[in-house]
Amino acid sequence: MIRDIRTADDVLSMLDRLFAADADRWTPNAATWWDRFYSDRSTQIPFFVAKPDESLVSYLERGLLAPGRALDLGCGPGRNAIHLASLGFEVDAVDLSPAAVTWGEERAREAGVEVRFHRGDIFSVALPPGQYDLVYDSGCLHHLPPHRRVSYLSLLDRLLVPGGQLALTCFAAGAMGSELSDEEFYRQGRLDGGLAYTPEALRWIFSDFTEVESRPMKEQSPDAPVFGVPFLLAALFRRPETSSAARTEP
Repeated sequence: MIRDIRTADDVLSMLDRLFAADADRWTPNAATWWDRFYSDRSTQIPFFVAKPDESLVSYLERGLLAPGRALDLGCGPGRNAIHLASLGFEVDAVDLSPAAVTWGEERAREAGVEVRFHRGDIFSVALPPGQYDLVYDSGCLHHLPPHRRVSYLSLLDRLLVPGGQLALTCFAAGAMGSELSDEEFYRQGRLDGGLAYTPEALRWIFSDFTEVESRPMKEQSPDAPVFGVPFLLAALFRRPETSSAARTEP
């Protein structure tokens, strides 16, 4: 007989275990899967290109983001982290995959910029609290199971400065990703490759933040200097200058 649930974190870990092992894309156990994903750099994966997201570039060009300290969650080979560093941001970048981190480090050296890469899951990597002006997420949130949104919001509470911003891209409902209800994912024990979101869903999840912009990503041609695919939703949120009470989840 096992009675090992005592804290909120114990509950979250138990919910993690409800999913089939091959559905895992967010815990340290998933590093091997992502390493295989990144093993062949010549594979025609859209975001393997060394280009920043068009939405990120747009925010910067319009003055919606200003240089400061940035964190790239699920950074992959570092294309957005490197772009931010090239513009004067102090950048940390996190990914589960050693293969992705190695590739990102190589790209950063080639670009002549400094990015601090960290290998691990976003919820356990040691990062300085209350130091980040920007958290950037290009494709991390939609690989998290519903209960880990609690952890994600707690992470933002812990890391963002008051008035700091979250910019993200995720699967857009009606274009890519699963549109099953949150409850149904636990019944089937897998995430169907990732969760789709609507602008309304993102507004609800980040309702403690102020929405700056939410729109479909603009499709880009192969020779464009930026990355853009129409099946992603891009959104920018700002944390209030005075934060609310801390969340109970560690």
